[in-house]
Amino acid sequence: MGTERELRNLLSSASLVFVGAAVASVAKLLERIILGRGLSTAAYGEVNIALTTMSLGVTFALVGFGQGIPRYISRFDDERDVRGAWLTGILFTGAVGVALAGVLYLNADLIATNLFDSAGSNRLIPVFALAVPLVVGYQVGVGGIRGFENTIYKTYVGDLLYPFGRLLLLGALLSLGVGAVAAGYAYLVSAAVAFLVAHYLLNRLFPLVGSFRLHVREMAVFSAPLVVSSVLADLLTRTDTVMLGYFTTSHDVGLYSAAYPLANSLLIALASFGFLYLPLASRLDANGERDEIATIYQLTTKWVFVITFPAFLLFVTFPADILSVFFGERYANGALALAILSVGFFTNAAGGRNRETLSALGHTKLILAGNAVAFVLNLLMNLALIPTYGFVGAAVASATANVALNAFMFAVLWSKFGITPFSQWTVRTMTRVPLLLIPPTALLAQTVSLTMFTLPLALVTAAAGTLIVVSTLDCLQPEDRVVVDFVESVTDTKLPFLHGYVPESAE
Repeated sequence: MGTERELRNLLSSASLVFVGAAVASVAKLLERIILGRGLSTAAYGEVNIALTTMSLGVTFALVGFGQGIPRYISRFDDERDVRGAWLTGILFTGAVGVALAGVLYLNADLIATNLFDSAGSNRLIPVFALAVPLVVGYQVGVGGIRGFENTIYKTYVGDLLYPFGRLLLLGALLSLGVGAVAAGYAYLVSAAVAFLVAHYLLNRLFPLVGSFRLHVREMAVFSAPLVVSSVLADLLTRTDTVMLGYFTTSHDVGLYSAAYPLANSLLIALASFGFLYLPLASRLDANGERDEIATIYQLTTKWVFVITFPAFLLFVTFPADILSVFFGERYANGALALAILSVGFFTNAAGGRNRETLSALGHTKLILAGNAVAFVLNLLMNLALIPTYGFVGAAVASATANVALNAFMFAVLWSKFGITPFSQWTVRTMTRVPLLLIPPTALLAQTVSLTMFTLPLALVTAAAGTLIVVSTLDCLQPEDRVVVDFVESVTDTKLPFLHGYVPESAE
């Protein structure tokens, strides 16, 4: 009963976060599409290099507290400790964020000279540098909200206000002829607003002003490995963009930067379960309920795979059509990169929330080790492949590193804790769905092209095919009844045909 209760709580959170994450992902994709269509491929590439610089700065400035704050807030009972956990985080990250912003601002010309094609683009780095401490403060606020397991406020500020604020500002500034630097101003202003609103909402959950007890040493020990680990994880996703800017042209960066966010959208379902998963798993571990962690981990992994597969199927079989629909035909040459990157990102769906599981169990050093291995592999492969194969080489390096990272996390969880994402039903799902759906779709792609009108129909068809395979080929387990009941309650419909395929007990 405890497992079912936690599953229902997680599904309730995940459904809201999924909708929010989907909306935010659409806003982010629209932002990239507007930039990609409104700027030259070279200018679009340079904006993405500047975004990468800001993102790396934010990741380093968070000094591992992005996970530390929600973990400790969810564990503390005394309000002084809860307030101290948040305050410890805001003080540390604020100081580091301001310092990093200064370093990036003062070295803007050096960065632009080495990574940009045109000297006139050096205004991008200073604007994005100023946004670093504001984005950090906004993420600290969201981390506090996450610690209280509140998905509604996270959706308000993280999935609606911040991304759509950027989108509106970007559209307005581009229409006024501001140019590529409009992206920098959009991030700067929207981050400032999101920072204030996030902390206003956090204050509604818990008064931020009052007595406190700092936990500097305790949180620093937990978060210290995550500083390097988080930076390495971000470098894993950003190094290829920076190295493409150094070794090739901004045009190649632009093509790659069209394929990358599309492939990255495959992580929406995974991220949806992740918001509540970390504090929930941490609480279960604190109560000694690791069997429940394993069950929830396996079930969520299977459904993340099922939800993600339809988009993955289209990305690997119709990559040129997908890029043309979203970014225009001039980006269709990035098709091979989209297909390769999609394979790499899809392994995250197959691996589930492995890093959050390790983090909840308190083994952040193992996360650091995994990220280090993946980063070194990515770096070496980029050095070897980009000079010869350009953005396709970068895609191969990124995909390979993602596969290696998830294999490492799987090996650690299995060998050290006996936890894996693979139940017998998960294995059936992950083998039977691709084997039955990828070959016919690939053959169909030889004679059919997707357009903006046929793409939604193709996605619905792929989703229906996935559910048919899962339902009829013994991929459902008794715990899936919770999922079916939840879907029925949310949609206010009855799904008797699905109930018929859910077994009453394990085989």
